[in-house]
Amino acid sequence: MGLLRSLVSLAVAASAAQAAAPRIAGFTVTWTDDFNGGRNSPPNSANWITDTGKNYPGGPANWGTGEVQTYTSSVNNLRLNGASALEIVALKDSSGAWTSGRIETQRKDFMARAGGVMRIQASLKLPSVSQPVGYWPAFWALGAAYRGNYTNWPGVGEFDIMENVNGLNKAWGVLHCDTNPGGACNEANGLGGSRTCPGSACQGNFHTYTLEVDRSAKPEAVRWFLDGTLFWQVIDTDMPAAVWNKTVHNPIFILLDLAIGGSFPNGVYGSSTPLSTTTSGGVFTVDYVAVYNK
Repeated sequence: MGLLRSLVSLAVAASAAQAAAPRIAGFTVTWTDDFNGGRNSPPNSANWITDTGKNYPGGPANWGTGEVQTYTSSVNNLRLNGASALEIVALKDSSGAWTSGRIETQRKDFMARAGGVMRIQASLKLPSVSQPVGYWPAFWALGAAYRGNYTNWPGVGEFDIMENVNGLNKAWGVLHCDTNPGGACNEANGLGGSRTCPGSACQGNFHTYTLEVDRSAKPEAVRWFLDGTLFWQVIDTDMPAAVWNKTVHNPIFILLDLAIGGSFPNGVYGSSTPLSTTTSGGVFTVDYVAVYNK
């Protein structure tokens, strides 16, 4: 794994909601959603596909991760808050069954072109609840070739821009690729790093999470930033060229979801999640999502 040689600062404000995606010097905004709209409206269907149920048609059960919730299109689980933000809400009913929300971009053509750089960025406030074991909010991207197939993971590539589990004050960035188990990305774990949220907890506060795909120089690199500080990267010499090219040189689409239970929270907690005491009603708030290129 290539060593992080320096901490790179991005010119991004992170501590509070700001509605509109910020400009980044040298980059052009390729696509953005500021989640403007009336309170209790669904996300803009021109921008987003709302996933429902427990799997894609023909895809692995429980979304391939063992998570327990059912995704719905109900505004109880997925809604605009009327103040330029999206809310994804995890709810447990009287029988103990969980529901939540998951969306993915209609567009599936985001990528860094040869010689260019792409950044995918969001301002996110993670759920703050009294008993968070089993909560798994995520901001991530999948290779476009996954759509309509749903059996070709991890070869299509997955970029976990922000994952958080069990209410820990920590964000993970992970790259998945190649074959499962094992392969160039050590599946099913992937190649990942993490850091705590600076200044204020990840839960209940807005922080900015950024993925950068840099094809402007050699070695090419994929980098993860939290509030503008680099905390993890993978470079092209960390894996065979064919694997890197398939993972990094192809278009992707973006997802946001709030899962409950599954392999990641279970693994970190050391046993099955959620617990009977896990709090219902946690809210994952998204201020904006933006894609930049240069």
